[in-house]
Amino acid sequence: MLDPRLLRAFVAIADAGSFTAAADRLHMTQSTMSQQIARLEEAIGRELVDRAARPVRLTVTGERLLGHARRILALQTEVLALVAETSGTTSVRIGMPDDIATPEMAHAFAAFAKRHKEARLDVTTGLRADLTRRYRSGELDIVVLKEDTPSADSWASFEEPIAWFAALDAPADLPDPVPLVTFPPGGLYRDAMFDRLERERQRWYVAFTSASLRNVLMAIEAGLGLSLLPVDAAKGWRVKRFADFPPEPPVVASLYSWERNGIVGELASEVLDILKRHFARERNSIA
Repeated sequence: MLDPRLLRAFVAIADAGSFTAAADRLHMTQSTMSQQIARLEEAIGRELVDRAARPVRLTVTGERLLGHARRILALQTEVLALVAETSGTTSVRIGMPDDIATPEMAHAFAAFAKRHKEARLDVTTGLRADLTRRYRSGELDIVVLKEDTPSADSWASFEEPIAWFAALDAPADLPDPVPLVTFPPGGLYRDAMFDRLERERQRWYVAFTSASLRNVLMAIEAGLGLSLLPVDAAKGWRVKRFADFPPEPPVVASLYSWERNGIVGELASEVLDILKRHFARERNSIA
């Protein structure tokens, strides 16, 4: 491998036309410059500079090497700049349900990323069971969980009303058996749906399953079945509340973060502020 320091000395001589001028450019003595060129010639096995010429000229081998030497030095500069760049080098891993990943949340993430160029935000949306497992195993730094009861280490929890929904043109009477639109196993509302129908002594079957909240709502709109969902999540969809069942107890949305300081703690605080506004609006709209 050719030493970049020797190549830099060689390029300086080619540009300056003399050992003295090249030494001045690189802030070294003329003898040091001569030694570096001699080491480069020894490494290559051929003379690179015609020292007898005035101004100094490159040999044929030197002329062949010059263009490659410039490219090697340019690539080295590019690599050093690349590894010195800190943008996107610190991963902040966030998990939350689909309906919490709102445009307001995305704008907050964008503003945070502009302030912290070193941060790379890795956002995962998913179901409670998977998000809980990943947070507790340390795979996520910040998580918002929909759960029945918050754990002692939650930063804050917010009650969220839930209700049964059906398509706008669904008949008023329950079909027998009841078709259900559900999240996969591990979803918070899935087991609650089964428990409610068992208590009501209703026969049921799962007609449609998806991990996507959007897909679940589209399936309800299309008339594939009933589902138990957050009241706020159903706004704007062509669905109606199915009021035959007694009211369901609310779930809670809880925020967890491993850190309270640093960039993780700062982002967790911003997520908390958004959750406060989100659930305040939800309470006001229901009232």
